Amino acid sequence: MKELSVFVDESGDFGEYDSRSPFYILSLVFHDQSVDINNDLIKLENEMCNIGWGDHCIHAGPIIRSENEYKDCSLVERQKIIMRLMTFTRKLDISFSSLYVEKKIDMDSLQLTAKLSKLLADFIRSNYEFFNGFDVVKIYYDNGQVEVTKILVSVLSILLNNAEFKRVIPAEYRLFQVADLLCTLKLTGLKMQKHILSKSEKYFFQDERTFHKNYIKPLLKKKL
Repeated sequence: MKELSVFVDESGDFGEYDSRSPFYILSLVFHDQSVDINNDLIKLENEMCNIGWGDHCIHAGPIIRSENEYKDCSLVERQKIIMRLMTFTRKLDISFSSLYVEKKIDMDSLQLTAKLSKLLADFIRSNYEFFNGFDVVKIYYDNGQVEVTKILVSVLSILLNNAEFKRVIPAEYRLFQVADLLCTLKLTGLKMQKHILSKSEKYFFQDERTFHKNYIKPLLKKKL
């Protein structure tokens, strides 16, 4: 039985418009379960142990903003954590897509839900042959936002008769952490285009050329 795992994470919320970050993003990571990534996982765990962060759930946003457990870490140490996950992602035999909506001042949660649902449905239809090549498409989401859970279930249940859903605990799946990283990178790129990066984002990623060279270009071939 051929099984596709789909790890989904989001960036943004269904609340009021915020000019500092007017985007809602869904990132989806696709892993064909017939492709063994155990050696890659072991290597990542060893690399994380080597820099003093063994058995740690990587959360890109707080790393960039120097928050929570990262508040006393230097820029170099925080960049090392992200780059370990970047290297892991780059070497994996996976694919991904990041879908986004730019929110407007007068856009309410129903309109945002409709736009995201259409984006996801259009994406599935455009890649239907890919998804139909699997006996099971198992979608992993942490149920972080009820609206996203409803969108995933309603859209994917209709378009894919082989869809199954599973709630994920982020710390247990590195590929979910990859989805989180991809959301963060997509958000950074969009904000960079709008010239609305925060001070912490500018400090972490330096300049546009460095950002694209180190974080965007290495992953281009993995876009579905």
